[in-house]
Amino acid sequence: MKIAFTTELPKDGFARLADHQLGVPMSEADVLVSTFDFRVTAEMISAMPQLKLVANFGVGFNNIDLDACRARGIRVTNTPQPVIEPTAELAFSLMHAVARRTAELDRRLREGTCEPFGVMNNLGHTLYDKTLGIIGMGRIGQALARRAVAAGMHIVYHNRHHLAEAIEQQYGARYVTMDELLTMSDYVSLNLPYTADVHHIIGSAELSKMKPSSYLINTARGAHVDEAALVQALQQGVIAGAAMDVYEHEPQITPELKTMDNVVLSPHVGTGTWEGRIAMEENVSDNILYFAAGETDKMNIVI
Repeated sequence: MKIAFTTELPKDGFARLADHQLGVPMSEADVLVSTFDFRVTAEMISAMPQLKLVANFGVGFNNIDLDACRARGIRVTNTPQPVIEPTAELAFSLMHAVARRTAELDRRLREGTCEPFGVMNNLGHTLYDKTLGIIGMGRIGQALARRAVAAGMHIVYHNRHHLAEAIEQQYGARYVTMDELLTMSDYVSLNLPYTADVHHIIGSAELSKMKPSSYLINTARGAHVDEAALVQALQQGVIAGAAMDVYEHEPQITPELKTMDNVVLSPHVGTGTWEGRIAMEENVSDNILYFAAGETDKMNIVI
């Protein structure tokens, strides 16, 4: 099979594809390896007459015109498993950083503007014995819950559906309504996939229901949050702070967020570890090899 890439990637995880033609022009490709930060448009797809598979490097697939793929009978796959632990790891670290003011205090020490060392100076907040509300208790949400439980936190969650009782017991997690989650949580973490139905799932109305002492964590998709409403809520003390890896108008970031000490920002690196990238490449390779062998039941199929 002829395989094209939208983005230059390390070769380590693609070694098992050596029997196929790698790096061909897109116009000749049977398979396109796309990355989550590269838009695969209907125009691109129409310019690839031999295309049979889009093997996306990432769990999200809103970068791909799925309707155009459906119209041609083109399969689309993603890489859900390798992203779980790195993304949960970052969500937990962002939550910890904003609560303990890690980024702010690091910056102030470097600038020479930090309060003097002292018993009552430079205080933050703990995670221990606090309530974490997880919106989207799928694989990443559960991986975050595992870390939070180890830190002594209490877990509530909101999903489209209740989890199995055994899973709830594993994390001591309790299903609540969205309103209940917002009003009772000390930390609210977004860990759900993006669809039009959950665009701006967090806006001014939702933020107003949160505690003034609470923090919003978003490592899912930027469009889950109305950033203008978030800025206003932070400026007015409606919530205590936010930590974000994704942005509504990415790669642009709402300027006010960059000026706030109670906001921690990272540049969409939820899956961004060397180990994670290689694992994602291996997963892409699996999808391609299963496709070539006709073992579609083993693929991570989107459509």
